[in-house]
Amino acid sequence: MAQGDGFVMNEGQTNGSAPESALPKIDFSSFILSLYSSGLVQLGTVEDPSTGKKTRDLAMAKHTIDMIAMLQEKTEGNLTDDEKNLLKALLSELRMAYVKAKA
Repeated sequence: MAQGDGFVMNEGQTNGSAPESALPKIDFSSFILSLYSSGLVQLGTVEDPSTGKKTRDLAMAKHTIDMIAMLQEKTEGNLTDDEKNLLKALLSELRMAYVKAKA
């Protein structure tokens, strides 16, 4: 059912895989933080939560960085100052970590 600025599922439409209270709030900042976390895993900076091991996939890390950069470009002028600053800081950190990992 369309509602407000986006699509919101009715409570009865969830597939029952996890209670909604166990899931993080859905907003732009949590989405960017999720991409950032994926980038850190891909860079081998942190352990992959599914395996508990550090692995490096620089091609995938670059892809994630490029996705975040694309989001920065496409959301220009539509973010709060906090969202804009978070996006800029996380993108900068990932780019620096990528350069370090590639060296």
